Amino acid sequence: MLSIVIPIYNEEGLIDDLLDRTVSALEAFTSDYEILIVDDGSKDHSLQYLLSRQNKNHKIKVLSLSKNFGHQAAFTAGLEHASGEIIGMMDGDLQDPPELFSEMYRKITEEDYDIISGTRTGRKGSSSRNFYTFLFHLFFRNIAVIHNMKNTGNFSMMKREAVTALLSMKEKVRYLPGLRSFIGFKQGSVEFVRDERSEGEPKMSLSKLFILAADAIFAFSRFPIKFCLYLGLIGTFVFMCAGVYVLIAKIFGFAVIGWSSTLLSIYFLGSIQLVSLGVVGEYVYRIYKESQNRPVYFVKKFYDGNSKK
Repeated sequence: MLSIVIPIYNEEGLIDDLLDRTVSALEAFTSDYEILIVDDGSKDHSLQYLLSRQNKNHKIKVLSLSKNFGHQAAFTAGLEHASGEIIGMMDGDLQDPPELFSEMYRKITEEDYDIISGTRTGRKGSSSRNFYTFLFHLFFRNIAVIHNMKNTGNFSMMKREAVTALLSMKEKVRYLPGLRSFIGFKQGSVEFVRDERSEGEPKMSLSKLFILAADAIFAFSRFPIKFCLYLGLIGTFVFMCAGVYVLIAKIFGFAVIGWSSTLLSIYFLGSIQLVSLGVVGEYVYRIYKESQNRPVYFVKKFYDGNSKK
């Protein structure tokens, strides 16, 4: 069986188009499939629309979460409830084309890949969002401890063995593209140009995108803590040079009377300390989050097409 996991949040205007295109794309190459929609605490009529569509097609399953837990948590919930031996992931805004699942499926079944990721060769839509995303991927692939993530996101397909390995990692602050890359296995890709949203506003605001980027950087890179180290070394070097200059100025009698140099050095070193404390605090907060060991999500109801769990 092929399972497709799609999280949504307040997407009532897109649901019909999303399901029509996804069902059509899947039935073009297989009849043994399920579409698992994760309703991430929608506050509009998304759940009612989904259940209405489920009454017409029992291959559509709906996992309703108790509140909005976030994009990565919703994907995790879907992966843990999917039944298929091959599992695909796709955002619910139709920026990822479901028609590409046939090529992903072919590569997994015929070329024996374990994981196929969608690689973006371009993006339509907001130039500012595209620019920020480009900067993140450029920055991330140069600092991360994993190196096969160029322009990839959640859009992917995996064998059950790879999904089991991915779900075995229980960290609470999750960045699934990074985890998918970290687990290894035989990985391939298919290229596509990411579309604009056909309707509505993006649910991932710029602030949420920056938070997701921070999660990725802190989880898969030593850069923040190394940055503090290098900044401290630079500050120490500058302070030593300033100290030598002041000593020479005193000896030769051309020192400027006043306290501006002292004040500037205090501010400089103080700012370095504050930056370092902020980064260390971020790591401590993440350690605290992990030590709490709270579930990533809670399920309100699971509508599997036959019964209510």
